[in-house]
Amino acid sequence: MAAFPAHPDAVDTAWLNDRLRSAGVLQDGEVTALTWQAIGTGQVGDSVRFALEYDRPGAGPATIAGKFPAADPTSRATAAAHALYAKEVAFYRELSAALDVRTPRALAAEVRDDGADFVLLFEDLGPARGGNQLAGCSADDAREAVRQIAGLHGPSWDNPAMIDKPWLRPRPESLAMLSQAYPHAQAVFRERYADQLEPELMAVCEDLAATSASWFGRDGPVRCIVHGDYRLDNMLFDIRGGAEPLGVLDWQTVTAGNGMTDIGYFLGAGIGTSLRRAMEDELLDLYCAAMSAHGVSLSRAAIWDDYRRGALHGVSTAVFSAAFVERTERGDAMFLHMARGACQLALDHDSLSTIRE
Repeated sequence: MAAFPAHPDAVDTAWLNDRLRSAGVLQDGEVTALTWQAIGTGQVGDSVRFALEYDRPGAGPATIAGKFPAADPTSRATAAAHALYAKEVAFYRELSAALDVRTPRALAAEVRDDGADFVLLFEDLGPARGGNQLAGCSADDAREAVRQIAGLHGPSWDNPAMIDKPWLRPRPESLAMLSQAYPHAQAVFRERYADQLEPELMAVCEDLAATSASWFGRDGPVRCIVHGDYRLDNMLFDIRGGAEPLGVLDWQTVTAGNGMTDIGYFLGAGIGTSLRRAMEDELLDLYCAAMSAHGVSLSRAAIWDDYRRGALHGVSTAVFSAAFVERTERGDAMFLHMARGACQLALDHDSLSTIRE
């Protein structure tokens, strides 16, 4: 059994006091009572906010956030099979403090050896405005998201101390599993959404499934740390009541790879076609400028093909997630939104040709 609580109901004051003291946010007092409520819209992990009471006023934070394995067994099994929980714990333990992207400070980060159970406790970044995949975002939000991701890519760019960590590299057996499972995932996606996704966009999904071995088995230069699921649902804007512009959450899909995976994914599957078409040139220029500020010189010409290819990450993520995580009404709407934007970007820029060359 895990020596830590894997569900918010299992968190007791003794365990919590020990972790808060170790994190340096609790000095002389102690937590005497706690309650929790669910927050967020995660598909493979359940997030909550704890309200804490102390034996004396102001002894520690009034609220903290917590993250636990998904209650849904399908989502939980998918996460364990692909080491998603273990990756997120390792990210907070080993990398987050050395990067310039704003993440919540971890107060506890523990995972079971088999990767099936974990717990994360964080500082509470509220009050904040949660990003909403379905509602979209403003131009200013999109700009800030691009600036923030450069704070992940820039410090880790060609940095072996970061990108050579074994747990960051995709496991060959996982890539083989994804490649083999993807055509099945597309069959589920087709059956579920054929009447809702435009035929020309569904054709992009079909074509990617037909070349899944080339997509999941491709080799490319590993340049930096990649978030892997960089979209609005994984962002908090105007954190701490507007004191800071943005915090980035949900690091379960973190990996080492090509930074344009995040940019292609965010502009395609993330912000929607209308805003992407209106701001595409500006946001790509902004990314290059932000990377330059981190000491990495990039040009539009140099990143263009990788950006086009990055759109396909949005397609494959939408298709695979729809088939292998818990089905919900919001999930259906979200996966359709992601696929629609990613497929349209792929059509606009002939992204599939980048994996056939």
